Amino acid sequence: MKIYSKAIILVAVLALSACSGAGRFGPGGSGGPGAAGGASGSVSDPTSPAYFQQSIGDRVLFPVDQATLTDAGRDVLTLQARWLMSNVDYSAIIEGHADEQGTREYNLALGARRSNAVHEYLVSQGVSPARLKTVTFGKERPIAICSVESCYAENRRSVTVIAAGGIS
Repeated sequence: MKIYSKAIILVAVLALSACSGAGRFGPGGSGGPGAAGGASGSVSDPTSPAYFQQSIGDRVLFPVDQATLTDAGRDVLTLQARWLMSNVDYSAIIEGHADEQGTREYNLALGARRSNAVHEYLVSQGVSPARLKTVTFGKERPIAICSVESCYAENRRSVTVIAAGGIS
């Protein structure tokens, strides 16, 4: 057990020492792709999926039993469309989700209507439909699991999942 503890401490010390010297790559961080906006692939790199997910927003929420976009949803989707048009090497799968209320079949259809509403909005903003695919999960993939309105509200959503390259 003593050797295991020493090994853990050694690994931790080595890991922390590797993090020192943030300026070791000169001004602007790594100097690689995305250096002007942050480290490549990081949340601060405006061309990265992490930036899309965290800064733009990858989901929109829907009212109960509706597939109609809210003003807040359209605002997020407008930013998503701009990002997708600026980053043409990415495609998107639009997932439609529903809360746990209702039958499986009803929620699959509702999720499909939600993903289609997002798809249509992104296309109306100039994103090529060839770069978009829709899928429905209904109530099968909840993000919040509890039987109260706050959880239901989080599960009534559409999520835009981006990936480099084409969609299959």
